[in-house]
Amino acid sequence: MSEQVERIKTLIIGSGPAGYTAAIYASRADLKPVLYTGMEPGGQLTTTTEVDNFPGYPEGIDGPAMMMQLQQQAERFGTEVRIGMITAVEFSDEVGGIHKVTVDESTQLEAETVIISTGASAKYLNLPSEQRLRGGGVSACAVCDGFFYKGQEVAIVGAGDTAAEEASYLANICSKVTMLVRKDHMRASKAMQHRVNSIDNIEIRYNTEVDEVLGDQVVEGIRIVDNQTGEKEEISVTGLFIAIGHKPNTDVFKGQLDMDETGYIVTQPKSTKTNKPGVFASGDAQDKIYRQAVTAAGTGCMAALDAERYLAAVESKEMLAS
Repeated sequence: MSEQVERIKTLIIGSGPAGYTAAIYASRADLKPVLYTGMEPGGQLTTTTEVDNFPGYPEGIDGPAMMMQLQQQAERFGTEVRIGMITAVEFSDEVGGIHKVTVDESTQLEAETVIISTGASAKYLNLPSEQRLRGGGVSACAVCDGFFYKGQEVAIVGAGDTAAEEASYLANICSKVTMLVRKDHMRASKAMQHRVNSIDNIEIRYNTEVDEVLGDQVVEGIRIVDNQTGEKEEISVTGLFIAIGHKPNTDVFKGQLDMDETGYIVTQPKSTKTNKPGVFASGDAQDKIYRQAVTAAGTGCMAALDAERYLAAVESKEMLAS
């Protein structure tokens, strides 16, 4: 006789600000949420040393400490937090249908509602020195970390609109911004190119790549290379910002949920509803515009409220049918 498959009222996939905020709201609504942390418990904020722009922390807070507090708050209201990776899903097309989920390629679960908050991962250059100094001067978020480099010289890697926006943002804070573009042209829109070209303290270096990030504990400079001539040069910077894009952590849902061309889950306007009834998406898995902890938390709240209303509607329909 086979073991009975566990049935969960609200399954939350992901443990960043979106996931834990969804858990807080869902547990307070008596949805008995179970949250699976995924491969990176706490999400991207666990790689951030200081968070200064999340409301309620006037002195700032260490990223991992903040995520631990969010977990404790969710658990206080009854959320069950489990270590595990969702490796397969089979979402129902029916309103009130049961969604089937596989954890770590072995454990089978059933869920009445699913909240996806798997986030997105910043793309890096994959240099050993870059990885070693992440959190020590290497960052993938100028809006998050630019403040710490006020009055200093920094560099940013990237050629698209995001890189141009972040370079403009940094130029208002830092004394000099060196923008490193791998090709002989930028991919950014003409308007964004005009903006960065018009800012005096932004220097754009074309056909240029980072060869090495210099420094033992913190960034002290970078060695750059001209990819046309092979000539190398060291420049002194205290911060290196990588703006070459993000990859949403949504591969496991491909073929099940509507996504855009880059893999971000498409949700209905002013909602976290996906194309599958009872499945909701929040945080950076569906937001490629803002990508902030506070906006992720906001959509986590929305997802829990949407799940609560969905379950209430299903229950009312079942009562009328009986």
